Amino acid sequence: MPSGRTHDSITLWGLPVVTGTTWLCTENPTVAIVVAGSYLFAGLMFGPDLDIYSHQYKRWGWLRWLWLPYRKMLRHRSVFSHGFLVGTIGRILYVVMIGGTATGFWILGWSLALHYQGVTTWDRAAFPLMTGLIVPLWKNLQTHWILWLAVWFGLETGSMSHSISDTIGSAWKRSQRKRRSNRDR
Repeated sequence: MPSGRTHDSITLWGLPVVTGTTWLCTENPTVAIVVAGSYLFAGLMFGPDLDIYSHQYKRWGWLRWLWLPYRKMLRHRSVFSHGFLVGTIGRILYVVMIGGTATGFWILGWSLALHYQGVTTWDRAAFPLMTGLIVPLWKNLQTHWILWLAVWFGLETGSMSHSISDTIGSAWKRSQRKRRSNRDR
């Protein structure tokens, strides 16, 4: 299994390839930049090794505590962290869940504060806040779906560069151990 430094090198060396290939395939520089940025983010901060105390985990700084439940829930290199499609989708859903929960608590707190100040009822305060966040996000997803797909593609590509290098590195080490054990016989 490659080290964190090796994974970072693979990500950085792969960046021009991912960017250039995306640009050639889409002929859209905006999509290429979005894929490249997402790929870089996934390779350095949002990759499969968030399930352990890793370089990716440490890069979250004081926000790394957000990943503690994720680390506790998953076994390292499980299909749910390192798996094709499943790992990236799981991390996206995890972040959406954390963000949605935090936003929900913020809306509830703000609404209750307005309620107890006698400004309005808490539900009349909460509803415009919720629709003010959800409706624009939904419209953005519908309008700019190609860019959101590019974000997902970049995240998945960055994650898969990590998982593939883990698989190749592990296979290489197994073959070396097997070669040494056959030689020692």
